[in-house]
Amino acid sequence: RRAVRRMSKRDHDIYASAPMRGLLAEEMAALMPMLQRCAGTRGLLVSAAPDDVPPALPLLGHWTRLRLSGERLGGDVRASPREPMPFIDDAFDLVLLRHALEMAPLPPALLGDIIRCLAPGGVLALTGVHPFGGWSPWWHWRMHGIEAHLNTPLQLGGWLRRADLLVERVQRVGRLWPSLQVDAHANVHPLGGGYVLVARKRRSMSQPIRLRQHSVPARAGTSLASGARRSSAA
Repeated sequence: RRAVRRMSKRDHDIYASAPMRGLLAEEMAALMPMLQRCAGTRGLLVSAAPDDVPPALPLLGHWTRLRLSGERLGGDVRASPREPMPFIDDAFDLVLLRHALEMAPLPPALLGDIIRCLAPGGVLALTGVHPFGGWSPWWHWRMHGIEAHLNTPLQLGGWLRRADLLVERVQRVGRLWPSLQVDAHANVHPLGGGYVLVARKRRSMSQPIRLRQHSVPARAGTSLASGARRSSAA
């Protein structure tokens, strides 16, 4: 329990730091043009950053907010990241995972559960620290040896495609090196320390029903309308 408390404090420190606040702002600036086109009724934000807030989107009204810290999911509901989240299937039209997979004890399991909760046609937006760049050594140093996961967008894209999601955008964002300055306008860099990945859950294909005709005998004492045939579709 003491180790969990230490982990919670340390990951809280790194995501509250000035360099990470700047990267979070730059990531959101890169995502906003696409997110503003998202429509629906419900969104889910799962973030490792303290006090992270959902973006203001004109076409999406209600948000559920979760904070991942160590072995706990808090916020609007409380749960364990090792267990399925307490949401029904296809519950959300938009899901934002903001550095959550980095701190998840089982990233593939969390991502799979997120996909379960995403509605067909819904959008999943992921952000994280890129493992191949100038931020990775600083990030691991700030974590003080705490086990965490930096996944490449290529690896995440493979997971999503196998789950039948269509990856629509992958982009490096942020500054080349950690910086104490926050500049949401410096949001795109080919070797930036973070990345954004946007995918869409495919809609289920409806199966057409082939209609067949079969004879329907006329009842005694009844007559058919003029021009009608003694057949019906089934």
